[in-house]
Amino acid sequence: MPGEHYTHIFLGGPSSRRNFTNPRRGGSSPRIPARDRARHSAYLQQRLEQAWDLQVTEATSTAAIHVERQGTYIEFLSEPGFELVVQSLEDRRSGIRLQNVREVRTGDSTTTLATVYVPNQKRAHFLRKILAYANENTGSSKPKHEKLINSVSDIRRAVLKSFWRSEEWAEAPTEQPDWVEVWLSGDTEEVISRFGSIARVLELGVADDVLKFPERTVKLVRATRQQLERLIENSDDIAEFRIARRLASFFIELENRDQMEHVRDLLARCSFNDDAKVAVCILDTGVNNAHLLLKPVLNGVDLHTAKPEWGTHDHHGHGTLMAGTVAYGDLLALLGSSEPVQIHHRLESAKILPPPTGQNPKRLWGYFTAQGLSRAEIQAPDRTRVACMAITSTDDRDQGRPSSWSGAIDELASGSEDDKQRLIIVSAGNVSDSRSWLNYPNDNLTNEVHDPGQAWNALTVGASTEKTSITNPALSSYTAVARSGELSPHSSTSVTWSARRWPIKPEVVFEGGNVAVGPNGSVFDTEDLTLISTSHDPQVAQFAPFCATSAAAAQAAWMAAQILSRYPLAWPETVRALIVHSAGWTSAIKRQFLPSEPNKADIARLLRICGYGKPDLERALYSMAHSLTLISETTLQPYDKKDGRYITRDMHLYELPWPTDVLADLGELQVSMRVTLSYFVEPGPGEIGWEDRYRYASHALRFDVNGSGESKDEFVGRVNTQARIDGEHPGTEGARRNWIIGEARNVGSIHSDIWQGTAADLAGSNLVAVYPGVGWWRERQHLNRWDRKCRYSLIISIHTPEQNIDVYTPVLNQIGVKTTVDVATS
Repeated sequence: MPGEHYTHIFLGGPSSRRNFTNPRRGGSSPRIPARDRARHSAYLQQRLEQAWDLQVTEATSTAAIHVERQGTYIEFLSEPGFELVVQSLEDRRSGIRLQNVREVRTGDSTTTLATVYVPNQKRAHFLRKILAYANENTGSSKPKHEKLINSVSDIRRAVLKSFWRSEEWAEAPTEQPDWVEVWLSGDTEEVISRFGSIARVLELGVADDVLKFPERTVKLVRATRQQLERLIENSDDIAEFRIARRLASFFIELENRDQMEHVRDLLARCSFNDDAKVAVCILDTGVNNAHLLLKPVLNGVDLHTAKPEWGTHDHHGHGTLMAGTVAYGDLLALLGSSEPVQIHHRLESAKILPPPTGQNPKRLWGYFTAQGLSRAEIQAPDRTRVACMAITSTDDRDQGRPSSWSGAIDELASGSEDDKQRLIIVSAGNVSDSRSWLNYPNDNLTNEVHDPGQAWNALTVGASTEKTSITNPALSSYTAVARSGELSPHSSTSVTWSARRWPIKPEVVFEGGNVAVGPNGSVFDTEDLTLISTSHDPQVAQFAPFCATSAAAAQAAWMAAQILSRYPLAWPETVRALIVHSAGWTSAIKRQFLPSEPNKADIARLLRICGYGKPDLERALYSMAHSLTLISETTLQPYDKKDGRYITRDMHLYELPWPTDVLADLGELQVSMRVTLSYFVEPGPGEIGWEDRYRYASHALRFDVNGSGESKDEFVGRVNTQARIDGEHPGTEGARRNWIIGEARNVGSIHSDIWQGTAADLAGSNLVAVYPGVGWWRERQHLNRWDRKCRYSLIISIHTPEQNIDVYTPVLNQIGVKTTVDVATS
């Protein structure tokens, strides 16, 4: 019946599991220069011997600190404009470790540099390879180790600069000590203890914070450049250094613009679920739960702090602003309404930002994020929880690369340490410079998403705006910078990131407010163009203006709580997927950033600006007769070991219970199908390169759909390389032309795309495959993760433009569900 809302249909899992081998893809060989074999081998041999001689000289001249070095660090360089075969620089069985990989750009060329730790007893390892290259051939009469040796242009002793990203080197400490992240090679207590002993002798300031990742431990030290130089001279465990992070400030003007009766009126219309099991944990500056609107949803026992001496109070106001929006959503809309309001979730506060004590020291923010969330989980372990954080750093932009903070968030979300998956929502970070607002939207495209918004597993939230009306008479000559429905002037983007390597960020946008521009280029951040939320000082004001990506992230957390209240058993992966799956681009944003006839590259760029668009709560919560949503939550083993080789293993095949007869009868009517695949990766964020074997993500998953007229055998043969190897591949191309996004969706750990075509074509596209790509679980075999299983959520929707068409009931009948829950009617 038109207008009725139905519960989404949860499937029992895939129809079948198939053995899967990732399709071989043709690709260009590494760009490696041709060499004069004799001259090149002689030069590299000389340079390698010089590096070892220099190591011995420096070791004898360095003041002993009673630590016996077991090896040294050697740096390998590529030829400018060519590649370095980094995967051949590591030999785990020999104790030879690849510590980091960096790129340095000079003019139009890029040089790759790799720092490698070589044990003393393996000093001859690379020398033997150089000599074999010089004197021996392979079976094809090519020099042995040709690719590796030809790719190396120089070898030298690693120095302090070898452990820094090139763009951070200028900010490295000099004579004045500063806080630095030390990334250690290894994640054992032995590595931490060894580092602690050296740090004490060198009189380094060492924070208690510690983060652990596979093969990496991160510690925070306060040191001068000389102390860091001595550290690498005396430690075998240094992988890299990174600048520690300072936090961006939040400037929020508080005004007493609303009266207490508005609060009382809203409370009188609210009903609260005192037994709510869904909670949103706000990781921020603390929350003042004495505010009348927050008392019913935030108990004193749910106020936490990462460090007891910080207290749980809101010393800044930002956390309380977050709380009001997380609890009520659009508070301004509720205050202007007379309708009843039901609140089905609770709040928790975990203070992870300390009160100001002069200049805040730099910290391992990932550590405090984990500590804050842990406090809430210990207090109420049985709650279904969403974590929301709108604190970001702009100390250094990462170009999408993982940091210790984003890596910690990915680790928390993945449950790799405790098998507890978590939904974590973070803000993208703000464009807050008035000069940038004058250059809107161009400066938004060059202002990158802030750390830790690059986290793969987090839902990162940017901002759009529909606020354009200025009523303040003092601003009568001002106009809104952005038009209704466009990107908010506050929102950062990932346009400058590598589109083929890093996740789409932000994934979604919510209302973030606007700014006003007036005569002579003056810019004003007026309250007319913001949201409002709860003030941290209700003695002065009940409400305060709230905007930018913080407000957007808070709205996303509120939406996540609505979804979990409706589907309390849904996985975190599913809730994230439903938010993305429900999102769409406004016509204003498409006019703003797309040409009249966009191609796939234009769409890929739009994704880097505003993700998949603005979510729709109704679509996320409900199916309708003409708009059906299927959800599968299941587990897959991506890799296995066979005959001594590590291979991809499982492919899941879904034979969808499509309303084939209904679709066929609709013929040429244009319909759409959306597919969203969501999973969490285990991070490996050490800077050892994220290509080839050295990948950040533990695993990757992909989906594909059969083309109209493509049979099951043909589809499986196309997707599964095993069939191709057996000579059965029929050469079909599937439904590629029907997808809006295409290959650009295959980054990060959530993939969503929209199929568009006729109903008749869709009737024949009823097969979905989920299969693995390559990740470090398979490639880093010594870590023994190759046989791990991963969870994923798959959401598939079909939508017809005519409400009198029923595709829901036929599907329900096919899967054998006798009744549905009619939860609402419009």
